[in-house]
Amino acid sequence: MSDGSVQQQWQGQPVVPVLQEQRVGEILAAVPERSQWRYRPRRVGPLWRNRTFRVVAVFATLALCGVVILALVRDQTGTEGFLVGLGLAVLPVPALMAAFRWLGRVDPRPWRNLLFAFAWGACAAALVAILANSFATRWIAGSDPGNADTLGATVIAPVVEESAKAAAVLLLFLFRRREFTGLVDGAVAAGFTATGFAFTENILYLGNAFGEDQQMGTAFASVTVMTFLIRAVMTPFAHPLFTVLTGIGLGTAASTAPGRRFRRIGAPLLGLVLAMGMHALWNGSATFTRYGFYIVYGAFMVPVFGLITWLLIRARRQELRSLAVELPAYAGAGWLSPAEPLALASMRARALARNAARQRYAAAAGAYGQPHRATPYGHAHAPAHAKHPKEAKEHGRAAARTVAEYEAFATSLAFLRRQARRGTADPDFAARELELLHHLWQRRDVAGPALAYAARATHRRPPGFPPPWPHHAYGPHAHSAAPAPYPYGAPSPYTAQPYGQQPVPPYTAPPYTPQPYAAPPCAGPPYSGSPPA
Repeated sequence: MSDGSVQQQWQGQPVVPVLQEQRVGEILAAVPERSQWRYRPRRVGPLWRNRTFRVVAVFATLALCGVVILALVRDQTGTEGFLVGLGLAVLPVPALMAAFRWLGRVDPRPWRNLLFAFAWGACAAALVAILANSFATRWIAGSDPGNADTLGATVIAPVVEESAKAAAVLLLFLFRRREFTGLVDGAVAAGFTATGFAFTENILYLGNAFGEDQQMGTAFASVTVMTFLIRAVMTPFAHPLFTVLTGIGLGTAASTAPGRRFRRIGAPLLGLVLAMGMHALWNGSATFTRYGFYIVYGAFMVPVFGLITWLLIRARRQELRSLAVELPAYAGAGWLSPAEPLALASMRARALARNAARQRYAAAAGAYGQPHRATPYGHAHAPAHAKHPKEAKEHGRAAARTVAEYEAFATSLAFLRRQARRGTADPDFAARELELLHHLWQRRDVAGPALAYAARATHRRPPGFPPPWPHHAYGPHAHSAAPAPYPYGAPSPYTAQPYGQQPVPPYTAPPYTPQPYAAPPCAGPPYSGSPPA
């Protein structure tokens, strides 16, 4: 029919559109946008593929394990012992978490991953360890009652506990692969897992020690104090040290190219075996000789702790150094100023940039008629309508957050480029790179000048950059000359640098702004002054 539909002859039947290829576009154009769809595609497949289901299942499992472990520990220690153990066991936790958080501060990982690792160690791993160790010890006692406790502590416990803790790191490695890229990420995840496990174990040991003191009538004078000194003061790093070996193995696998399968499989297994062996040596130290514990502690545990600490700090410095190695390619393309890569490679310069942006934008928002208010870079002129001090401070904090976001995106960009160079980047490398450049471009007006100032203030400049000019004290008449933002001249055109199968796409113009690309994208106002006090 001419109207493109078949009129039904039966009364009450709806009209059926006729399929005509030349009118398909016209008919389908009437379909509403996705946000207004009344029918949506339903996912068909295993239930575990649903992200919401997985999240709920994980948290429900951890919560159930937490309730069970709470009941078991309270049953063994009693209510008073549990409360005393809880109060004492929590004391070393903040220091350990802060240390591992500092270790991963170059490229901080989401708190949800770290809290998952801690909860797994405190609930799931601890529950598995208590049940498996108790069962194995009773089974051994049936055939060798005299050595059941020794074998349980030196053979069963290391295998069970390290395997249970390693499961959390393995889950993050498998399901949070983009947030698990190297040795530091593995060590941080392992450290949080082991900290949670040690927290629950310390509640049990300290609660039992308090119960023994009550039975002997010595209050806190004997067993509880000694247990606290040994577990929370002398050796709070014991469990984290063991599990970090597994984390280093998985981190090594994460930074290894897919073609090197032996290393990708062997490194985690070697780390797990070393963790079990070190744990077994530590548990068996008290059975060697009268002073076996102190010998193992001083001659083995402390040197290994120092070695692992040096290795992780070195890896952290290498992460910072990678920013100075990978980001100059984007500076040469005009996305960053020449000094920014070196400023981003210094934690001190990063903090200085955030503080400088906060001071400048807070002063600019609340100068209250002061014609020249000194700021770390330049002077803040009074705005037409000065803001309330609280609003001015919030304005400064927002600027500092913008600089922090810029630093985080730039770090992710450098690590993404490093992955491409190593051959471990995902196939969507180009899309992820473009997205990160978009985020940097949106924030460069605030972050660019702050980082350029921080680079000068910390004397971090690329070759050929003029030396710092003399600084003058703050005040209404403090002035200093600023160097040209681009001492090299205009940014050179970007040339692609291939990484095997992951080439870097060329950029000839920023796709996110109408500003012509020939103009320096980070050329902000001139800077002067001296570092903030």
